[in-house]
Formats: sequence, C-alpha cells, structure tokens
Amino acid sequence: MAFLFPAVYTAHGNAIAAERTQVNRQAPGQEGRPHKVDANNQTMEAEGHHYHVDGKELSLLWAIPFVGLLLSIAIFPLAAPHFWHNHYGKVSLAWGLVFLLAFTIQFGLGTSVFYVLEVYLREFIPFIILLLALFTVSGGIQLKGELIGSPAVNGGFLLLGTLLASWMGTTGAAMLLIRPLIRANAWRAHKTHVIVFFIFLVANIGGSLTPLGDPPLFLGFLKGVSFFWTMTHVYKETLVASGVLLILFLLFDWYYYSKEKDIPRKSEAGESLSIRGTSNFLLIAAVVGAVLFSSIDMGTAFLLHGVSMPTSTLVQIGLLVLITIISMLITDKEIRKGNEFSWEPIREVAKLFAAIFITMVAPIAMLKAGSEGPMGLIIRGVVDASGEFRNPQFFWATGMLSSFLDNAPTYLVFFETAGGHALDLMTKHANTLVAISAGAVFMGANTYIGNAPNFMVKSIAEESGIKMPSFFGYMFKYSIPILIPVFIIITILLIK
Repeated sequence: MAFLFPAVYTAHGNAIAAERTQVNRQAPGQEGRPHKVDANNQTMEAEGHHYHVDGKELSLLWAIPFVGLLLSIAIFPLAAPHFWHNHYGKVSLAWGLVFLLAFTIQFGLGTSVFYVLEVYLREFIPFIILLLALFTVSGGIQLKGELIGSPAVNGGFLLLGTLLASWMGTTGAAMLLIRPLIRANAWRAHKTHVIVFFIFLVANIGGSLTPLGDPPLFLGFLKGVSFFWTMTHVYKETLVASGVLLILFLLFDWYYYSKEKDIPRKSEAGESLSIRGTSNFLLIAAVVGAVLFSSIDMGTAFLLHGVSMPTSTLVQIGLLVLITIISMLITDKEIRKGNEFSWEPIREVAKLFAAIFITMVAPIAMLKAGSEGPMGLIIRGVVDASGEFRNPQFFWATGMLSSFLDNAPTYLVFFETAGGHALDLMTKHANTLVAISAGAVFMGANTYIGNAPNFMVKSIAEESGIKMPSFFGYMFKYSIPILIPVFIIITILLIK
C-alpha cells in the first residue's frame, strides 16, 4: 500500500519509513556511495532495537487481524451497509485491539508500547496530517463554469492528473482534480468507471516518474537513486501503462456516454470557466515543500521508549497543520460549500488506516525477515539457481505485495534483496530496479488500500452520491480484468 511525500505516498505514505532506513540524502554526484549514519542517532535508537520482533519467529497466523480488517472493509459494506456506515470505526478499533492484546501477551507490554509509539508517532500521524492538509487545501479550490463530462473532457482530466502526479504526488493530484471531475459528471447516470480509471491513473501510475510521485520512489531517492533516474528509465513502462489505460478509458466512456439520455449542451450564454480559491495553489506548493523538508537530517527531537522522533518530521507536521489552518482561514466558505466539502472522507480514512497501520506490523515484519521468514518463498523466487535476478518475478512480487501491504517498505525489502547498492542498481542491474519501481507504484492501483489516495477518492465519490464498487467488486470487476492484462503486456514487452 502507500510518498513524496513520505507522507503522501502513500497509502500508507510513510514519511518515516525513510527514517527507518537510517540513511541521509547524499550530495549530487555522490549517489550510490556508502552513506554516513549519525553515531548519536544510532546510539539513541539502539535502546529501542531490542524491542523489534524478528519476523522469522512469527507465523502467518499473526496476519489474521490484518486480513480480518481487510475482509471487514470488503464484506460489511455489502452484507450490513447500515451497520458499517455507523460503526466502521468501532470495527477497525476492535481488530486493532485484538492484535495489540495478542501481541502484548506474546511479546510483553514494553514491546507492544514500542510498536504503538513507532507506528503512530513516526508513521500514522505524519501520514494523516499530510492527507488532511492536501484534502483541506484542495477543497478550497473550485472550478466554476460549464464543464460537461464528455469523453474528451474526462480524458483531459485523467491526462492532466497523470502528468501532475509525478510532480505534486499522487495524493496531491488526486485531491486537486477529483471534485471538479465529479461535478463535470454529476448529470451522468454512468460514471463509476470514470472514478475507477481516475484511481488507476492519477492516484497511482501517474506518480512513477519522480521521487515526488510516490513513497517508494522517494525512499529510493533517499537510498541514493538519482532524482531523474526513474524518469529516464521507467518512462517506457509508464507510457505503455498510461497510454493503454487512457485508450481503454475513452472506449469505456464513449460507450457509456452513448447510453446517456438528455445529454446537456453548453449554452452560448453559459458561465465561462474560472478558478476560485487560487491562493490555495500556493499552499499546495507549500505542502510539497514541507514534505521535501522532511528528508533533511536535522537530528532527533526526542527519544521515547526507544522510539526516536526526527526533528524534521516534527517540523513537517507543524508546517502542514499551519497550512491547513491558513487554508481554512483564507478560503471563502462559499467555495467549500460549492465543492460540497465535508470532513467525512478524511474521518473515514483516519479511522480505517489507524487500524491498518498497527495490524500491518506483523506482515511487514514477516516480509522484512527476507528469504528465511514466513514469506521467504516469495523472496527466494526472485533469484534463480545461479544467483541471477529474475526481473519479471521482481515486478510481480513487489507489485502484488504492494497491493495489500505498504508499498514503501515492500520496495525497500526488494531493493535490499537486489543488493541494496544504488549505483549498482542504477547501472548494471537497472532492469531490476525498473521492475521493483514499476511494480511498487503501478500495482498500488490493484486494491482500494494499495495507495492512500485510492480510498480518499472512493470516499469523496461516495460522499457525492456516486455508487462505488465494494472492495472485492473493485478488484474483480475492474482491476483484475483491466489492470492485470496491462501489467502482463508490460512484463512481456519491457521487463527484461
């Protein structure tokens, strides 16, 4: 799942996952060389290292709370929609408590407290504050005028969002464009597919060209991968994926458009297109700047029960809260009213992902255990008997795990499996790094939890009255029959 947003990426955008790698960004020209690690930080963090659970010691049964939560998200909205709408927060909390209770009994209160602090201080809070800032700021921008959701207009939205995603993050691009896209299609009876393809392209695949686009690429940047490396090496895969999906979308949209009745016509005296709340564009740029700021090594602000809190992360959180408040103060209330702005989408994401983050602790630990852990069969499958990398397997293993787990640590696991040396991966094993990068970013679109903006877009669409498919409905009706064939084509043509 999933950040330049070290906190945008991510569905789980882990602005902090970067910190866990204990690396500092190197100066230009030094990419791929050994990193220096701050000795003081190492000493302080060593206090908490003995709390870390070895994933090799875990059984797959520890994934039950995480799987149970995913099944709840998938089944309850269909089987008991009224109950889920009113109690999804309680259901999520219950699964989180089930995990923490069992974890505490097995590993002790100290270890349990350590993981709660680590997950929420260093991961969840930066993640949700970033989403809150982008949600609030983008909700203060309104596209006015007559804009009719025709295939050409909708295709233009998707193309623009795909291009913006690599530069302002998938979450930033998605939050900026989803409301005007929904308004343009408000008159249509058939519009669910528009939102689904928006998730495919804007919330995921569009973020594959720079470290600003998606969290795993940002972590690669912190590990020494050059800023423009993905743009010069993953562009073919991105062009094929986005090109094929845009063509498929236009075919879908022309078909459904032809079935619409009473298609509105743009009147000559109609209101011309204009944008209100333009000052919020500056705030979006400020959000990007705040996230980039989090990559600066400013030392540790404090140490609590073995968990060190990076100063730059605290500054980032403060800046994002300030940006959110400024947006609320300077934006005309009529703009948010015109956008049908409400806090329910961000509340839903916060409650669900608060539980997802903590229940994901065990599956991520199993994955990090490498070839000797419970998921070792997957890790071992990416290398053949002679020790050569099997790049198609890297693409699919990284991608399928990123569909359900956080794509940032998933990327790092396979990055390290491939040797972990940025210079080597950018040159001799460039095809391997392409496979890992594309898999982590592209396949976040396979599920609603594959990347943070997926669920945000779904929630905003539902808040606007659009009937979105269930968790499994999204997979079996859209992502499996549409995305998987596209990824197979990419594997055959480009993943060498």
